[in-house]
Amino acid sequence: MARRRAWAALTAAPVTAALLATAGAAGPGPGATAQDDGPDVVAREAYFLPPEDAEPGDGLTYDTALVPAGAGIAVVEVARHGGTTVRLGLTGLPPDRTYGAHVHTAPCGPDPEAAGPHYQNRPDPVQPSVDPEYANPENEVWLDFTTDRRGSAHVTARQDWRFRAGAARSVVVHEHATMTHPGAAGTAGARVACLSVPFA
Repeated sequence: MARRRAWAALTAAPVTAALLATAGAAGPGPGATAQDDGPDVVAREAYFLPPEDAEPGDGLTYDTALVPAGAGIAVVEVARHGGTTVRLGLTGLPPDRTYGAHVHTAPCGPDPEAAGPHYQNRPDPVQPSVDPEYANPENEVWLDFTTDRRGSAHVTARQDWRFRAGAARSVVVHEHATMTHPGAAGTAGARVACLSVPFA
């Protein structure tokens, strides 16, 4: 527990509560989940820790140079009227750097591959999916971002569809922006961090 508190103390600042407020959800503490009786709202906020130091509910960092231990993440999903909005906020990352980020199909685990492939509204029959007909920001949830000079970022993706029940379970941060050309569409380098999210 002492080691966990020491890691958490490294964070520069809590993930902004404004991200949660704009989604119509109160800002929960790290690891919390919130849902309301109107639109389906899911909110997760956590700190990143290496897998060997993490506890249930923590985000996992697989590369502490790109996602330092103690960096913060918040994910908010608002699903209504057949559409889905996903908002992502991060703090404590290296400044002025671009990352890829996507919704994946399985929860995070000590192995970066545990989160499975990208969630696709219309699944590609050929896996791994690198065909831009399927691996694109309309058929998947892409949340690529560039940090500001303080190492923070906020990004929103809006889709005109909703996740299939139980089929979307995490957000994975990748080492660089997402590629779009045939044969590499949807790829964004190594998986550097992950947060499990029980999307509605």
